Amino acid sequence: MTAETMTEAGSAKRRFLLDDGGVVSSAARANRAASSQSEGLMEKPLLIQIIEDNKTFATGIKNVLEIEGFRVRVDHDGIGGLAFARSATADLVILDLMLPDIDGYRVLKALRDAGRTMPVLILSARNEEADKILGFRIGADDYVTKPFSLMELLARVRALLRRSKQGFDPEWAKDGVVRLSDEVELNLRQRTVTRSGALVQLAPKQFDLLAALAARQGATISRVDILKEVWGYRHEVVTRTVDTHILELRKKLEIDAADPKLIVTVRRTGYRLQMDTPASRRGDGEPTPGRRQAGRGGDVA
Repeated sequence: MTAETMTEAGSAKRRFLLDDGGVVSSAARANRAASSQSEGLMEKPLLIQIIEDNKTFATGIKNVLEIEGFRVRVDHDGIGGLAFARSATADLVILDLMLPDIDGYRVLKALRDAGRTMPVLILSARNEEADKILGFRIGADDYVTKPFSLMELLARVRALLRRSKQGFDPEWAKDGVVRLSDEVELNLRQRTVTRSGALVQLAPKQFDLLAALAARQGATISRVDILKEVWGYRHEVVTRTVDTHILELRKKLEIDAADPKLIVTVRRTGYRLQMDTPASRRGDGEPTPGRRQAGRGGDVA
């Protein structure tokens, strides 16, 4: 690190930069940390890992997160960041795509292939739709393009953590467990899915999507509602993101992903689960031969 960078980073740490040049005092820092604890989000400080090669940029994010009471680990290269994320218990990873050794996509894929399911938020200057779709397809939970507001980033971090940590027992899931088919079981408390008794590795967004489908108990859920419930319906999340995640779920849960029996496409509307429930027995979104053919085409509804 150069003397200039050290001076810049030190200045950022002293000033506690928050958002677009805004500055927070030490008293405000203490108040924010206390507020974070009172929200119930952190019985003990959660660990957030930042994988970002720009040291000054990473320091600014680190300061904001520490102000809010999080523990923060920073890695400035992909190999080191991947090694830590694979072996440690980070609650969330903030991942830059343009790293000096291996790109962020490879880091993310390696994490998911290793069965690591913590939320991953991508930071990138790449704002093309194809880049975002690729990130979500590999297993990203959020995608933020540079430049951005640090306060917005913090809000997204909190939303991801709430979603990943919450366990619930809705009326339709006794003890938090619901059987989706003879083979597939969803456990909302443990955020796990099993197929024929074997654990199925799902990315957090894939799990959230499956839970949203299960909550409808066989009734149809539209793409728009899926976007609202699972992604918060942000402008950078496109409709094809839903289709891509559905396809990945089918590959993991269906005997034949090209001829799905569990996750059914409802033409020009959305998707539903083929379950033995009142909603499905009413014929809500019952697939017709035309719809079944649409499902074969790779999520075209």
